[in-house]
Amino acid sequence: MKIGDVVVHRAFESHLDLCDVRGAEVLVLPLSSRWEGPIRGRAADPDAVARAAERDPLEAASLLLDRLTPSPSDFGDWPDALASALRADPSLTLADWADAAGLHLGSLSRGFRQVFAVTPAAFRLAQRAHRAVEAITEGPTTLAAIAHDCGFADQAHMTRAIVRLTGLTPSSLRRASGIAGF
Repeated sequence: MKIGDVVVHRAFESHLDLCDVRGAEVLVLPLSSRWEGPIRGRAADPDAVARAAERDPLEAASLLLDRLTPSPSDFGDWPDALASALRADPSLTLADWADAAGLHLGSLSRGFRQVFAVTPAAFRLAQRAHRAVEAITEGPTTLAAIAHDCGFADQAHMTRAIVRLTGLTPSSLRRASGIAGF
């Protein structure tokens, strides 16, 4: 990565902090939970964004997004491609993906874990939990229906995954989002 490179993460999402020997400076800015823009890009003027962040992080985020040049999301290796596929479809079968990529399922799990620090199955579960959090905070759909729609075995399975991801129960998330009922 170079000065001005931008990586966007959703709430409750993390990454490995790997840098070269020169180190790195990271600026964390708040974005809307409804962000649908690029996940990688370049800031036109990273110094202006950093100066704005000292005054107002929301202003800095707005400045950054106004001048963000998207970078192609080309995948340098199969773990990134698998992560992207799991984000797009958390119901993806790992065995099918491994077969299509010409990988042994055990190699897939070990290699993915080396890059992302979690197994592909744990990553897939987190993606389901992200989808459930979005559904919970967007409307009054019942928690049982959300659990079913997001591919969980049952509501209790969804609750455990959401608590592991956010530290909050689905009901707490719903109350915090201001959605009444259910």
